[in-house]
Amino acid sequence: MNEINIKEIIKNLIDTFLNAGEVSLELRLKGLTKKIKSDNTPVSNGDLEVNKIITKKIIELTPNVPIVSEETSDNKSVNDLTNFWLIDPIDGTYDYINDLEEFTINAGLIIDKKPVAGLIYAPAKKRMFYSYGENFAFELINGKAVKLDSSKNFNKKEIKFVTYSNNIKPEIDSIHKKLNVKKFIRMKSSLKFCVIAAGEYDGYVAEPRACEWDIAAGHAILKHAGGDVTDFEGNEILYGKKDFKNPSLILKSKSIL
Repeated sequence: MNEINIKEIIKNLIDTFLNAGEVSLELRLKGLTKKIKSDNTPVSNGDLEVNKIITKKIIELTPNVPIVSEETSDNKSVNDLTNFWLIDPIDGTYDYINDLEEFTINAGLIIDKKPVAGLIYAPAKKRMFYSYGENFAFELINGKAVKLDSSKNFNKKEIKFVTYSNNIKPEIDSIHKKLNVKKFIRMKSSLKFCVIAAGEYDGYVAEPRACEWDIAAGHAILKHAGGDVTDFEGNEILYGKKDFKNPSLILKSKSIL
């Protein structure tokens, strides 16, 4: 699968993501049906419907590439995946079911265990992000592709990070201090990757938590906007790990690499 094919695949998915986003909002307006999964996290009919829309189009475009989605069991028991899709149909389900705005629709393409392309749409915010190669990361604004630059608006005197909690754990606080972080704001879902890729924030730190489908699309987008994603030891993040579990994470904009 070459770069030209990847570009066309991603561009052919944009309208599907926009449509899935509208469907997610329409279903929420009508009133969602919700249940609690075995891992004690919520899922709604909106999650499942978005998953159907996204996976149907991806299968049409790449019929020979396996899909691993948060909301299905397909391929989750396969131990040797190298080239595959990671899908999180609704990341930030709590926000989704509670009429908040930070939930996202996600798909990341993994080749040789590395993220080579990604799409993230935040329907309630009308923000569509995608990437398909180095220096090819974009936000779709008023129908136009605007290139993302993670170093945009950087101010070394006021380094700003996003976090998943307002209660910063000591290990994370220590990393913040090493990186001279002056401000942080809580943000849910993969939108964290996107705002760093867009240069609105400078980084994010998290201990091991969540799963590969939560980060694959954002990893590709941030990397292609000039940023970086590693674990706490500076190691590259690879995909297809046991149980698709994430290691620790440090996201950085280009300006603080």
